[in-house]
Amino acid sequence: MSLISHLIHGELVSDSGRSSDVFNPSTGQAIHKVPLASRETIQQAIDSAKSAFPAWRNTPAAKRAQVMFRFKQLLEQNEARIAQLISEEHGKTLEDAVGELKRGIENVEYACAAPEILKGEFSRNVGPNIDAWSDFQPLGVVAGITPFNFPAMVPLWMYPLAIACGNCFILKPSERDPSSTLLIAQLLHEAGLPKGVLNVVHGDKTAVDALIEAPEVKALSFVGSTPIAEYIYAEGTKRGKRVQALGGAKNHAVLMPDADLDNAVSALMGAAYGSCGERCMAISVAVCVGDQVADALVAKLVPQIKALKIGAGTSCGLDMGPLVTAQAKDKVSGYVEDGVAAGAQLVVDGRGLSVAGHEEGFFLGGCLFDRVTPQMRIYKEEIFGPVLCIVRVNSLEEAMQLINDHEYGNGTCIFTRDGEAARLFCDEIEVGMVGVNVPLPVPVAYHSFGGWKRSLFGDLHAYGPDGVRFYTRRKAITQRWPQRASHEASQFAFPSL
Repeated sequence: MSLISHLIHGELVSDSGRSSDVFNPSTGQAIHKVPLASRETIQQAIDSAKSAFPAWRNTPAAKRAQVMFRFKQLLEQNEARIAQLISEEHGKTLEDAVGELKRGIENVEYACAAPEILKGEFSRNVGPNIDAWSDFQPLGVVAGITPFNFPAMVPLWMYPLAIACGNCFILKPSERDPSSTLLIAQLLHEAGLPKGVLNVVHGDKTAVDALIEAPEVKALSFVGSTPIAEYIYAEGTKRGKRVQALGGAKNHAVLMPDADLDNAVSALMGAAYGSCGERCMAISVAVCVGDQVADALVAKLVPQIKALKIGAGTSCGLDMGPLVTAQAKDKVSGYVEDGVAAGAQLVVDGRGLSVAGHEEGFFLGGCLFDRVTPQMRIYKEEIFGPVLCIVRVNSLEEAMQLINDHEYGNGTCIFTRDGEAARLFCDEIEVGMVGVNVPLPVPVAYHSFGGWKRSLFGDLHAYGPDGVRFYTRRKAITQRWPQRASHEASQFAFPSL
């Protein structure tokens, strides 16, 4: 069993302390060991980043962009290799892994525009012989803590832009599937990134707390569950750090009576069951306006759910792979049991699925509940598995109230042909990302990603324009060069034009 390394100051570094197993979810077998960094190892990474910062912040933005251009090319050249690693350790299908990587590359492309996105603002003659301008300056050493479900994409939300802005970055990826993340970081060094600008350290809460507590770390980005997001936000801001912490979700899709039901069903199948439901933007609740819509939706969903092609993620032509760990499988199965006990109608039961040749894998088939109510745990909590709940309401207003009352506000969508209904929904829904006939409204890289309510802790969303603002500080400069022949008396009143 191979041991995965940290990447500190451009070198692979072993760690003789604690470690954790990395599993292949399709076989249920441990395939690697990953070190769990001590505080001393985290400090080595911080010291490396701190030493690299002065030179990197003064590197012209155009040269930083050139590194990102080469990095993008290397990512594209190594697409198959990266997707294979993602699938082996996460379980998602190869096609899904490739899609994840491509969405991550979009953010590298945005970072390639560093000379443009870092341009400041200039105003000449704001007063007599006075010019004013502002520019965007890097924070210093910043860090990111990323989840297991997107080991390639979510880190690429963070460090390419942070580095393009002139910062040095410490990445703490998930210890469940770290190999693709490490390989991608090595490719960035191959692209010409100086040593110390990006460091990768594996670990658990000890590593997270060390990053939170280190005074050298000026900002923290996090994507994961709401309890941990809230913890990181509270502890980080208490220490004066800038924090963006993206938490959990319970994403609703509203189906109106005039919806194109066949297209809506196709969209829901991918949005609910793609990546085995292990997405923060997965649709986990279908809100049907009227019993007629709900009955028709169930009739169309059932045969498609039962026909899902499920198997080892590294096989081709599949719809769904396994869940990431045995614990995740048990947790989702527990939610299904809880839903049955609460009185929801289990229309399709995916438990007990066995995949030939992979009997020890962490597989669970698609599950469908009907007649779910807002009081049920399966409605209130994020399941993070292949479980879709159907809630029946009588009007769009009732559907919107249901969504607005929920503690999460990450993503939502509406299926309708009615422009008035769509406009009302977009205006009044209290959710950060909204789709109209689009089931997964994940913004492109030149916008920004983030939810509302308890789906986001912090003022700025991830990547895009908000990412630039998060990883930089604005400095405003006012400059005066008086004419040599002039002499002005002192002014004691507050200056004005």
